[in-house]
Amino acid sequence: MDASLTLSLSPTNSDTHDLIGSYFLQQWRLKSKAATLKPDPMEIESSIEEDNEELPPNELDSLNSSGGFSIIGPDKLSVNYPNVNLHGHDVGVVQANRAAPSKRLVYYFEMYVKNGGVKGQIAIGFTTPGFKMRRQPGWESNSYGYHGDDGLLYRGQGKGEAFGPVYSTGDTVGGGINYASQELFFTKNGAVVGTVFKDVKGPLFPTVAVHSQNEEITVNFGKDPFVFDLKAYEAQERAKQHSTIEKLSIPQNASYGIVQSYLQHYGYEETLRTFDVESQSTLPPISFVQENGFAEDMNTYSLNQRKVLRQIIRNGQIGDAFSKLREWYPQIVQDGASAICFLLHCQNFIELVRVGKLEEAVLYGRTEFEKFYKLGDYDDLVKDCAALLAYEQPQKSSVGYLLGDSQREIVADAVNAMILSTNPSVKDSRECLHSRLDRLLRQLSASFLEKRSLNGDQGEGFHLHRILNSSRKG
Repeated sequence: MDASLTLSLSPTNSDTHDLIGSYFLQQWRLKSKAATLKPDPMEIESSIEEDNEELPPNELDSLNSSGGFSIIGPDKLSVNYPNVNLHGHDVGVVQANRAAPSKRLVYYFEMYVKNGGVKGQIAIGFTTPGFKMRRQPGWESNSYGYHGDDGLLYRGQGKGEAFGPVYSTGDTVGGGINYASQELFFTKNGAVVGTVFKDVKGPLFPTVAVHSQNEEITVNFGKDPFVFDLKAYEAQERAKQHSTIEKLSIPQNASYGIVQSYLQHYGYEETLRTFDVESQSTLPPISFVQENGFAEDMNTYSLNQRKVLRQIIRNGQIGDAFSKLREWYPQIVQDGASAICFLLHCQNFIELVRVGKLEEAVLYGRTEFEKFYKLGDYDDLVKDCAALLAYEQPQKSSVGYLLGDSQREIVADAVNAMILSTNPSVKDSRECLHSRLDRLLRQLSASFLEKRSLNGDQGEGFHLHRILNSSRKG
């Protein structure tokens, strides 16, 4: 008989029970919390993203400006300098009403020079919240400015550096932040002039300045089409990222091995067999190095029994699942007050409610839930189950998520992990919780979060469902 199908009678460590059980109870609690918002997790994530979306600037800040030197128009998008300038500190500086949004790939705004005035001492750039409002952007630390009279770039000091062409009446210049490359860039009449490294991690405000008589500018924060093709620029930046990714070398059979291990881990035996047959003629055998005690053949352990148990749990036959576990893995259910037993009893109760056997469900709940309720660790989940009885149409209630297939999957995954943990070769039961594909996706998400953290929490977030949906549309 195949060793992977033999009966495992060695006692299961209580720490393993606690670790695996606690993990899947937490998964249930996350579902319960999400269900109070919206029934669809994808919609929940999308709505949270919308709630957290940053408001971009939409006008100039008329309250925090170098008042007296410049005049902001009634539309709060235009500025002019009516007087003769006398000093270097009588600049007409105006910030936007909000900081540039940072949780995106690129931010950009434009300024149109309606009148270059006497000296053309106009500037566009970015400044921090505490910037001195009587100085040109770029003259003070933590600020950047592209100046029209000399075409120089100023960044934190009074001396500029060669950067781009001068600009004046009739020109449109823009300023942007590329969060992927951590660079600022400036444009003139739709073309990129140059870039500079962004060494400020905090918020930056779009800023414009005028400094000689009759200078007049208008600002466009995106209400009107930009002269610069921002969408093409973003597409180009994404292409750069994809090009870098495509240069990475990955073994031809890596994806095969990942899919194979996923099917093995979750007990999809028949699908695995078909997958292996279809892939065998074109790909060489896959081999994984042992990691944390999880060798290549660990996922094939008790594959047939795990397949059977997953199928009957997904079919709602929880009594049969208990019988199979008592026959094959009695140590998993020998502690009647364990988390895995709680999950199975709850699912049995849910299945009774699903088929309308409410009286039987009440009796079953009174018999099986009392010991769990007294423990205190399960009372919130017991209440969720009991609440199903309070509704004529429980599937439409706040606890209706319990009647969905995903709740069965949680129980099936928990049983699957418990069986894997009975393998004597397993050294770390945490490896039983997830397939290699699951761990890869978690590592990918963590890497994006770390990268974003290093950039001062700036740049696009990583949303797995967006990637999956975009590939599905493609």
